Amino acid sequence: MRFLDKIALITGGAQGIGLAVAQAFAQEGATVIIWDVQHEKAQEVVANIEKQGGKAFTQKGVDITSLASTELFAKEIHEKYGKIDIIVNNAGIVRDASFLKMTEEQWHQVINVNLTGTFNCTKAVIPYMTAQNYGRIINISSVSGLFGNFGQTNYVAAKAGVSAMVKVWGKELGKFNVTANAIAPGPIATDMLATVPNEVLTQMQMRVPVRRLGEGKDIANAVLFLADEKSGFVTGQTLCVDGGFTLGG
Repeated sequence: MRFLDKIALITGGAQGIGLAVAQAFAQEGATVIIWDVQHEKAQEVVANIEKQGGKAFTQKGVDITSLASTELFAKEIHEKYGKIDIIVNNAGIVRDASFLKMTEEQWHQVINVNLTGTFNCTKAVIPYMTAQNYGRIINISSVSGLFGNFGQTNYVAAKAGVSAMVKVWGKELGKFNVTANAIAPGPIATDMLATVPNEVLTQMQMRVPVRRLGEGKDIANAVLFLADEKSGFVTGQTLCVDGGFTLGG
């Protein structure tokens, strides 16, 4: 097992991409910690992982928009296990509206969770990673953050930000044997796409050269690659996992 004895923290791990990532780490031997506002769903994920022989737990009450909160709960993890090896910053929300109609509240909601939340969670775990001279930081960005998307000024800004941050962290943290990378998923069949009309989904799928929407496991496989000890020479990068969606044509 690739991640035996590793401690992996996944934000937004109760559903969608985060769920797939949590399950993948558990299957590879990691102890998985889930931070998610949907605590009951997170408990179900933990129970299912344990039923399959894996190790996992979730902490109730984490507020990723608060640095004090993330530091408190990260300290609990470290006190329990003595280390934190991997963080996957996946938690995110959408509050879509065209720029002319977007409210200040919609802007701040998305920035606070998607961008500031990523800063807070990483800020909370990085002292432990640098002290142990090992760590893997993986931010879940989006192809929207690289190329833009109608009606998503807030989301695009946040996702561009989480991709940009790993460039800085890669430079600053490499001397501590800590790598920082991002993954930019293309269209992934998760709950976030559930409200999209079928005809739009079909058109989207036809724009993907591999002729299918992505699945959570596609992103999870990429996360495992970047989290692996063997990927220690990869840092500051954003990997598009989109079936060729952003190639155009």
